Amino acid sequence: MNKKKSIFSRFYVVLCLAFFYLPILVTMIFSFNSSKSLTKFSGFSMRWYSELLNNVEVTKAVYVSVTIAILATVISTILGTITAIGLSKSRKIVKEMVMNINNLPIMNPDIVTAIGLMILFSSIGMSKGYWTMLLAHIAFCTPYVITSVYPKVRSLDPNLANAAMDLGATPFQAMVKVILPMIKEGVFAGALLAFTMSFDDFVISYFVSGNGVKNISIIVYNMTKRINPTINALSTVVIVVIIIVLILANIIPALLKKRSKRNQKAERIIAVVLVVAVAFGLNRWGAVANGTHILKVYNSGEYMDLSLLEKFEKEYNCTIVYETFESNEMMYTKLSSGEQYDILVPSDYMIERLMKENYLQAIDWKKIPNSKNILDEVRDKSYDPGNRYSCPYFWGTVGILYNKNVVDEADLAEGWDLLKDEKYKGDIYMYDSERDAFMVAMKALGHSMNTANADEIQEAYEWLVDQRDNMDVIYAGDDVIDNMISGNKSIAVVYSGDASYIISENDELDYLTPNQGTNIWYDGMVITKDCNEVDLAHEFINFMLDEENALSNTIEVGYTSPVKSAYDEMLVGDYEGISSYIPEIDNPKSEIFKYQEPKVKQLYAELWTKVKAQ
Repeated sequence: MNKKKSIFSRFYVVLCLAFFYLPILVTMIFSFNSSKSLTKFSGFSMRWYSELLNNVEVTKAVYVSVTIAILATVISTILGTITAIGLSKSRKIVKEMVMNINNLPIMNPDIVTAIGLMILFSSIGMSKGYWTMLLAHIAFCTPYVITSVYPKVRSLDPNLANAAMDLGATPFQAMVKVILPMIKEGVFAGALLAFTMSFDDFVISYFVSGNGVKNISIIVYNMTKRINPTINALSTVVIVVIIIVLILANIIPALLKKRSKRNQKAERIIAVVLVVAVAFGLNRWGAVANGTHILKVYNSGEYMDLSLLEKFEKEYNCTIVYETFESNEMMYTKLSSGEQYDILVPSDYMIERLMKENYLQAIDWKKIPNSKNILDEVRDKSYDPGNRYSCPYFWGTVGILYNKNVVDEADLAEGWDLLKDEKYKGDIYMYDSERDAFMVAMKALGHSMNTANADEIQEAYEWLVDQRDNMDVIYAGDDVIDNMISGNKSIAVVYSGDASYIISENDELDYLTPNQGTNIWYDGMVITKDCNEVDLAHEFINFMLDEENALSNTIEVGYTSPVKSAYDEMLVGDYEGISSYIPEIDNPKSEIFKYQEPKVKQLYAELWTKVKAQ
């Protein structure tokens, strides 16, 4: 019986280890994949490590993450240890009150803490960047140090410090030579926890950072917007570094025991010198830019050829502070909270909202001679008549990506109703987006996708529920890209730019924009009302409309350029899978998303929650 239990216990341990470490192993294996796929290994290559080494943005992010983690650990450990020792000498009511207050940030959701710190820094007029991120990390790391150190302090004999001072020690000497050696395990545990929390943090860092300062977590998050195997290479490097640190952590203590006190003092001096060196580095980083002019650009993640930013900086002797957002709503939140940017790249309906709420200034088209390169088809749209406030950046449609070898060509005439054809049950990805999902249902039912009619919205909701219950659809986000390249399913609702990239990787696929109409979307460059570099902002827009730069941008991102020459090149180049844009514009059933009134938006949101919850 005991033998059976032993075998079961070993099997359980192996299973747990596999569960924990298999994803890490897969990540490391695919960091050597020759293709972009994250699920299909095409052959061994060091391609992504080479790209990682040449990625300046990642290099800066590593520097920010490491230095902030070190400084936040040192400062929070000192603050936490002193606080814990002080609490041990305080009255009971003070101890309980402080410990309860200390538990609040630990139990508080990160998102609440992040928004609170963001509002605090904005309200006191502190420019977001390296120092705000550092202060935020110290704030949320210190409570964990206190929690780790305080139990060790409580276990000490309260008379130890007094005994040391009776023997001639000063209060400082009593703390350093008597108290700290007795509680060093708790201090070390608190420091490790603080370092881990700081190095790993994303949510708080995302909200309190600015001026182009990003840590590794933010960079990785932005990379997930599109397939970027550089993430795997970066993750593998981090894993290897952690393994090396763990090995050294076990070897160094044994070596230190053999060293003399003199050598230990020398090591302390070296440690102080390193800290000073890091401090100087931080001071250098804290000054945002070297150029005399700084242009702040706020764009969606993985939505620009970053080499163009370096090219612009050299050409105009300036510095670009480039930041990215997850969604239009996230961009609006940061903007309304007081963040200042010069150029934004929002979508059509958000441009309309920003215009209505007076966040933008009119574009002086006389300063943009390359405007002659813009396609007529993308000018003068309903969200910004006459293009007074916006310049087209990318544009496209939402449609159905399908496998030509699986989907019957005759079934394509069903349009959006193809997504409810039971022949393809369990073989469909729906886009995990409230507005796009309701757009599909509205167009299938013959309604406007901008309707505010409660009955039509309810009918669309029932269409989506019926599809969910009968078709076993999977709601997917950007992960649909890799899944369709790998052929995991035969049908997916995708944006045209994603479709073009997927088709370039898998020629068994094709793209359909249904005759019932679809969403024609436009993203544009706008200049904020509070722009500090108006002339440079116009130069940047003009730069992005240059034929060579526009082609480079569309090749890198995969979406359709508003510049005619780049658009024409896209149709016959690597992205020739999509060629139905202009005919689709002439379809009267196709529409552009409009700004939703709060009550209407709330109704859509409530019904979408029900669709996803059941």
